[in-house]
Amino acid sequence: MKNNKLPLVAVMLCFFAMGFVDLVGIASNYVKEDLQLSDKVANIFPSLVFFWFLIFSVPTGMLMNRIGKKKTVLLSLIVTAVSLLLPIFGENFPIMLASFSLLGIGNALMQTSLNPLMGVVTGGKNLASSLTFGQFVKAIASFLAPYLAMWGATAVIPSFGLDWRVLFVIYFIVGILATLLLGFTPIEEPASEGKASTFVECLQLLGKPAVLLAFFGIMCHVGIDVGTNTTAPKLLIERLGMTLNEAAFATSLYFIFRTIGAFTGSFFLRVLKTRTFFTISVVMMALSMVGMFFGHSQWMLYAAIALVGYGNSNIFSMCFATAMQAEPQKQNEVSGLMIMGLFGGTIFPLLMGFASDAVGQMGAVAVMAAGVIYLFSYINKVK
Repeated sequence: MKNNKLPLVAVMLCFFAMGFVDLVGIASNYVKEDLQLSDKVANIFPSLVFFWFLIFSVPTGMLMNRIGKKKTVLLSLIVTAVSLLLPIFGENFPIMLASFSLLGIGNALMQTSLNPLMGVVTGGKNLASSLTFGQFVKAIASFLAPYLAMWGATAVIPSFGLDWRVLFVIYFIVGILATLLLGFTPIEEPASEGKASTFVECLQLLGKPAVLLAFFGIMCHVGIDVGTNTTAPKLLIERLGMTLNEAAFATSLYFIFRTIGAFTGSFFLRVLKTRTFFTISVVMMALSMVGMFFGHSQWMLYAAIALVGYGNSNIFSMCFATAMQAEPQKQNEVSGLMIMGLFGGTIFPLLMGFASDAVGQMGAVAVMAAGVIYLFSYINKVK
């Protein structure tokens, strides 16, 4: 595979498909507007997506031991494609709940299996920087989602009669292409060594401090990620009086800087100590929380959204790689546990929904700030 670039291309297209999950932020805002929902009800959608990471991540790690990483990724792509197909047929509450649930299940399968598959394709070298480049490709899909939704909602030309939901059609087609390319690409996986771990044995790995603390770090990372994704447009609507179509740019701005952060992070992680880069990232996120909490001007809010986008772009890769390197003989199981940490995307939006209904969007920002405080405490644990 060293001389064959096709496996790397196939895996990178799968990373692009992994980014489909981030459409949940802008999509939940459009669903809220179309169905006239409150913040706490609308935030059920992103929370539901990430709830399934709690249920499926560890079993997926065990499934990889049985059927292999590539087949598990293919299964995840099929489930994701079905989730993208459903909203084409309607936008009522039950259909959107089913769609977001399947999107979460597919993404839980994908994130658990695709990161280790990247290790197979790259030979396991420079894992943190390789994963970061994968996150860069993923972020491209993330920041395109709001633009595609805005185009569908405002296009002069007909968008298949689906308005903003044309986003699902486009990503469904790309998902099918990713499935076919990976399916026909040969990838040699090393044979599993030793006996596959049981569910209880997987959970027992959380007794390892390096694994547990990285798990909490990923919970905070994804909570802040999903939280910014959903809250940034609401901040602009609340404080600047923008319409949803105008404020949707905030989500794209976040993902533009997350994309830039992931792209440059793959370089910085080769030339800087991981702890140094982690510290810089968390400081940027802290400055962002201050800007979002107190900012009432457009430039300050945009600057705050850009800072958290860049700062949060590499946290996942650094936490994930730290945990994987702590238990090199249990990488499938550790991968499942780390992806289970994406359950933070359920906890944070629910708390933020209640907080924002009570005191406005500054309440939602305060919840995210708590996650930044934990990441500050994690700095000394980064190797």
